[in-house]
Order: sequence, then structure tokens, then C-alpha cells
Amino acid sequence: MAAPETPLAASDHDQPRADRPPHAPADHPAVPRGKVGVVLANLGTPDATDYWSMRRYLSEFLSDKRVVDYPDWKWQPLLQLIILSRRPFKSGEAYRGIWNTEKNESPLLTITREQTRKVAEGLTERHGDRVVVDFCMRYGNPSTDSVLRRLQAEGCERILFFPLYPQYAAPTTATANDQAFRTLMKLKWQPSLRTVPAYFEHPAYLDALASSVREAYEAAETPPEVLVASYHGVPKRYLLEGDPYHCQCQKTTRLLRERLGWEEEAIQTAFQSKFGPEEWVGPATVEHVAELARQGRKHIAVVSPAFSADCVETLEEIEEEIRDAFLAAGGETFTYIPCLNDRDDHIAALLSVIDNELGGWV
Repeated sequence: MAAPETPLAASDHDQPRADRPPHAPADHPAVPRGKVGVVLANLGTPDATDYWSMRRYLSEFLSDKRVVDYPDWKWQPLLQLIILSRRPFKSGEAYRGIWNTEKNESPLLTITREQTRKVAEGLTERHGDRVVVDFCMRYGNPSTDSVLRRLQAEGCERILFFPLYPQYAAPTTATANDQAFRTLMKLKWQPSLRTVPAYFEHPAYLDALASSVREAYEAAETPPEVLVASYHGVPKRYLLEGDPYHCQCQKTTRLLRERLGWEEEAIQTAFQSKFGPEEWVGPATVEHVAELARQGRKHIAVVSPAFSADCVETLEEIEEEIRDAFLAAGGETFTYIPCLNDRDDHIAALLSVIDNELGGWV
């Protein structure tokens, strides 16, 4: 009588493996199976700063219905014939001012890659090679489609898709998720996919944000009188149509203030990056900081809680345009507090969010 097979331990079932699928012919090649993918998704980046690279990037970005939701018959002729004939020159100049010349790439790409490396190290310590980590961009490269397909080819049957936006907004979180699901729509064999929700209330994220503010204040030669929390803007219509972004930004500011133990007037909320003729949520950061200077607030700091990594909106718009507006109106000291980027406490916060969302998968 043959000896009974030894039962596998529960953990053995969970380990990555490459084997012949059940009931397949004996000569069927081994297929990698059983891994879990984690994808960090950010907004995007042009491949270079020349006119045509910028035009391709801006065309993809501004053709997204989540970003500009006007009818194509009205919007595309205006975009392709007028806006994209001029804007790539201005945007290219802005990117050249912050470009990582050593790596020949945008700072957003450099930082997101380093965030991914550190997150991967943390997950490897926890789960070994069971979890595969990568990153993608909604616009530009590496594309969402290419990354999801690569993870599936590596044997990832389950993928956690993590848009790196603390607050939910349709033009950021939703469009990143849309793109992931567009890839699934084209696959014959879809991996299971989870998306990570907004994490602006997560204690570890708030702790990291508060620590970055404290450190900047301690290092400042002249203590700032006001901290402006500047978030990327959206049309006011989005708020009225149910997008929770504006409310989540206001709550982020309040939770940060409570973490710091400050009085209400010590932190103010504003919004930047207005585009187009519509009314946007406000106040506009560039105007607000100038008004603060005219009111006699000569020393301010600006932090960007909606951005997980420094990019053209922070390194060029805040550090140059918004700074210049404040100084031109009579301000004296302008302190920009960098995004959380690849700070250890930020990576720990991201890992905490990921661990929670991977529940039942690892």
C-alpha cells in the first residue's frame, strides 16, 4: 500500500512557484504562479524637454476626459491647433529649470523610482520574493499598460494598484485607476486587482507630514508666521458634482494643524495650478501669498500635502512663480517645505497602507 502524501503546510501553498498547470500535458512548460504585485502609480512625466516630447506628453494629459471633460468636437481642435502649438515651449522651459540632468529625467521620475526601491525593500523583508513591486505613470513612461503586463508575465495573479495621491480626486486617483482597468479590459487572463483608497487620514502619513513641517520650522533662520498648505486645484464644478477632493484637502489641513498643536490661524489652505476659464476652488495660492505679504505677513512657509513627490508643480510653480509673487508683494522670507518624497517616515507610511490593503493576499 502506498504511503499517504504528506500534507503541505498552509504557508507552502502561499509560496511563489513555477510548475506545470494541473491536468496539463506532461510536456507543458512550467508557468510562474502565485505572486502578488504592488504598483505605485504617479501622474506622469515627459521623456524629454524638447517641443515634440512635451507636445506628446501634454496631448495625452490634456486629452484625458478626467482632466478636461469638454466634448471632443469642442476641445480637440482648440487643444491640437492652438494650445499645443504654444504650450510645449513654455512647459519645456519650466521642466528644463528643474530637470535631473545627471539622469536625464524629471525629478518626479527619479523620486518615484527611489520610493519604489525602498518600498520593495520593505516588502521583501516582510514577504520575501512573494511580492513584486514596480511603478508606473498615468501619462508618459513607464506606462500603466506595460507595467501591469510585465507583472502578469512574472506570475503576479493579484495586483495592488496604489495611486500616490493622499486625497482622492477624479483627475488624479480616478484616472490612474481608469488606466489600470483599461489594461485589464484587453487581457484574456486578468489578474485580480485592488485599488488603494485615499490615505490622507492615515496616522503614519500625518505623522510624516507633521515631522517635515517641524523640521523645516526648526531649520528656518526666521520662523514663518503662516504655513500655507497648497493643494493642486480643480474646477469648482467638480466639487458641486460630488468629487470629495476639496473636502479632503480641508480636512488634511485641519488634521495636520491638530498634529502640530497649532492655533487655527497658523495654517491656511490654498489651491494652485489653475487651467482654463472656469471658476476653480480657491483661494488661488499665487494670489493668496501675495495678499498675505500685503497684510504684513513677511515670513511664510508653503507645504504641498497633495503631492507625494516633488514635481514641476512644486519645484517650478511654488519655488519660482508663487515665491516670486510673495516677494514682489513685499514678503521677505519664503520657505518651501519639500514633499515627503523618499523620507524614511513616508516610506514607512506607504508600507503601512500597503500592508493593510494586502490583507488576505499575503
